Amino acid sequence: MFALFTAARKALRKTALVAGLTALAACDATSIGSLTPGAGGGRIDASEPVPVALLLPRSDANAGSIPRDLENAARLAVQSLDGVSVDLRVYDTAGQPATASAVAQQAVDEGAVVILGPLYGEAANAAAIAVADEGVNVLSFSNNPTIAGGNLFILGQTFQNTASRLVSYGARQGQTDIAVLFQDNIAGQIGRNAVQSAASANGARVVASEGYQLNTESLTSAIGRISPLVDAGEADTLMLTDSWEGGLSVVLQLAPEQGISPASTQYMGLTRWDSRPDGFQLPGIEGAWFTLPNRSALSAFEGRYAAAYGGSPHPLAPLAFDGINAIGSLVSRGSGIDRAALTQGAGFQGATGVFRFLANGTNERGLAIATVQNQQVTIIDPAPRSFGGAGF
Repeated sequence: MFALFTAARKALRKTALVAGLTALAACDATSIGSLTPGAGGGRIDASEPVPVALLLPRSDANAGSIPRDLENAARLAVQSLDGVSVDLRVYDTAGQPATASAVAQQAVDEGAVVILGPLYGEAANAAAIAVADEGVNVLSFSNNPTIAGGNLFILGQTFQNTASRLVSYGARQGQTDIAVLFQDNIAGQIGRNAVQSAASANGARVVASEGYQLNTESLTSAIGRISPLVDAGEADTLMLTDSWEGGLSVVLQLAPEQGISPASTQYMGLTRWDSRPDGFQLPGIEGAWFTLPNRSALSAFEGRYAAAYGGSPHPLAPLAFDGINAIGSLVSRGSGIDRAALTQGAGFQGATGVFRFLANGTNERGLAIATVQNQQVTIIDPAPRSFGGAGF
């Protein structure tokens, strides 16, 4: 058991950057949500190339290939726009909030009507604050809901989106009594809160919510507090917020061993469980539910990316493609890139399927429900292709 946690910690250190982005991006103490919204947006002359600023941490050594792949994806989207010309201007944030603030202002001074990026939450917050009084919207690659609002929108997939999809699907299948098991850190707490919100909105209820530290004693104790509720029939669902980079593999081993059987309790997860096929032999994963993007859309994007750049894109690269697609779609309709246009209900088609921005600055994405059967990923409820269909 110690070896399992040691491996988890090593994996967490190696993937700290990615985990920070896919689970939670850092936020600034000052929230843009309290500032003037970007209601006006940038005014657009559709007869000319639309100036779009792309803010990336190019000189941040810790960012690895992510800035390059985001830029590649953005340029791929620019090339694929039909009848719309985008003048993409790239600015280096160095991964620093102060630099992000300065280059955001520079970009707007140089004519940018919308900002795509930055990557990190604190940098995105700083950039949005810098240009809020000029009505320019910022479409950040972060998925941290605590920074969203005002003129700052986030493109990253949120726990709220995933929780809502899982809980609503579960409620339709009669799974309405949820026990939440979460790693007691910021990301885990956001995940827990997302499940509670989703339960309230979908006629379900959270019957227990137990946090744990990443060690055997803490996790065993947390599972031990949930297990009696399962035995008594008070909980029919176990919702896990953790990831493979954290303690998920240990949870999927320990929970069944402590009496929470996947045969009688529906396991659900807020993270991408398909990314580690070597974990498919764990006892808790067989029959579990988690979400995936539209796989046909993602496969098409990955194929186009590989053809253009000769390699596979980073998992965050589709966000840049989506941002450019949204901007191009609005320009082609003759719309400004203002709050009303960005949050129109039909949404946009992106690299991983349909998505839309919400009034609170977060987003909603069309997600499929997947499970593992005989150590193979199977789609049990496909991703919707438009809003208003299954899962919404």
